[in-house]
Amino acid sequence: MIRCVISDLGKVIIFFDNNIFFEKIADYSPHSKEEIRELASAHFELVEFFDKGEITPQDFHARVIQKLEARIDYDTFFSIYNDVFSLNPPVLQIMKRLKRNYRLVLLSNTDTMRYGFIKKKFPEILIFDEYVLSFEVGYMKPHPQIYKEALKKAEFPAKECVFIDDREENIEAAAKLGITGIHVGPQTDLEAILKQAGFSF
Repeated sequence: MIRCVISDLGKVIIFFDNNIFFEKIADYSPHSKEEIRELASAHFELVEFFDKGEITPQDFHARVIQKLEARIDYDTFFSIYNDVFSLNPPVLQIMKRLKRNYRLVLLSNTDTMRYGFIKKKFPEILIFDEYVLSFEVGYMKPHPQIYKEALKKAEFPAKECVFIDDREENIEAAAKLGITGIHVGPQTDLEAILKQAGFSF
């Protein structure tokens, strides 16, 4: 019997598009949007450091603008870095309905600045019983430790939990700990999958 739903945030409950950031930061950099996208991919470790809470927002800002040769102050940088999200109302409504019968845990790779922005812009998503955030626990999916942290918050064994995420490698990592996974994509009918699996909501 499933008693807890552990859900990802990005590309599940809210959408995000980093191309919005790449386009806006190009106004402050000698590089084009396409070049910035390539630089971001080449230096993705900076995002990982930030998402794991290993560097401060000040460090992240300084390192990113150095890589992009950008001239942009701290506040302006984060105003455009953070504002890349939009709500996925149908999935949020599903979560609200699931909450009636299941414990809900949010499990997200995110940083302190973007998560703070999301909480302010989309307070309606704050319906979960517990939150496991990479920048707070120091691990990112698909590292096994972050799933162990989620299971602690779930307060149920792995076999009584289900994990919803948009990335196959994250689902596979959870499965190694005995957590059933549901992989979602842009065309996934999550409600139909849950009903077929026997969820009541």
